Amino acid sequence: VPQDDKQAVAWYLKAAEQGYAAAQSNLGGMYYKGEGVPQDDKQALAWYLKAAEQGDARAQVNLGWMYGEGKGVPQDDKQAVAWTRKSAEQGNAVAQVNLGWMYGYGKGVPQDDKQAVAWYLKAAEQGNAVAQSNLGAVYYKGKGVPQDDKQAVAWYLKAAEQGNAVAQFNLGWMYDKGKGVTQDYAQAYMWVNLAAAQGDEHAIKFRDLAVKSFTPSQIEEGQRLAREWLAAHPQARGE
Repeated sequence: VPQDDKQAVAWYLKAAEQGYAAAQSNLGGMYYKGEGVPQDDKQALAWYLKAAEQGDARAQVNLGWMYGEGKGVPQDDKQAVAWTRKSAEQGNAVAQVNLGWMYGYGKGVPQDDKQAVAWYLKAAEQGNAVAQSNLGAVYYKGKGVPQDDKQAVAWYLKAAEQGNAVAQFNLGWMYDKGKGVTQDYAQAYMWVNLAAAQGDEHAIKFRDLAVKSFTPSQIEEGQRLAREWLAAHPQARGE
């Protein structure tokens, strides 16, 4: 059938009013995005809450995010943590990343690098690219884990292969400096170029500097590697 947001809302509403948590969660998302209905954070929050109270993990993480941002409700870090934790404990990878971030920055919980790492690891093992990138960063900095450049590279690579621009830039930087890997300017240019193509500001600045300091052959090889990577990862271009 043709895509029709208003029809989707109508069907979600029928099911939501009968108490179906997934429909309530979806309806919250429609109100939050303003798809098929006028955008309304308070309505989004109300429907997320109905679903979250029934144990819907997706609604719980969204509710936690809204409390954290003060969307449709007064900002409240403690409530943000409470709902995020409920979702994370059900195995929701996005919630696990968010809870890890809360521990890492002490938002609504005492700051605790080891707890941050533990939650990032749970999400990373499910394939969550943001968690993998964050793990790369904590290993590079030695926060909550012993400092380990090789582990940093390994986690950055997992995220970079999924198209995460932050990880791609950081991986390129590690190749440039020879940290955790053999120094390789072509590989450095490849990963930074991929991140820059996604609009990463750090990567764009680095790439512009690299043009002046790398040899033409290193740049050419890096560009060739980037083209090959994109051809093998069409999803990274949204295809």
